Amino acid sequence: MARKKTSRAASDTAASTVVVMVLYVTESGPNSARAIANLEAICEEHLKDRYRLEIIDVLEYPRRALADGIVVTPSLAKVSPSPAATVVGNLSDKIEVLRALGIRG
Repeated sequence: MARKKTSRAASDTAASTVVVMVLYVTESGPNSARAIANLEAICEEHLKDRYRLEIIDVLEYPRRALADGIVVTPSLAKVSPSPAATVVGNLSDKIEVLRALGIRG
């Protein structure tokens, strides 16, 4: 199950940077459900409309996960802006997630 969530365009889109992320999960896993909820809360609080999130279920798309170098779920990959970063786990460590996303909490 590949789900894409595209944020609504902000009126000052040109002035703000959009963070592009991919969250790799196993849809039936409790840690994956927790990671989705934790990431959505972080995005709503800190990124508002300045993010794009794609959620990939590795059980449905195993080749995509392997091609992207993902061997553990849940895993969050920040694609842009540079530098790229990866966080593994249920994303409950908010400070670590913010640091990986390049956001000052």
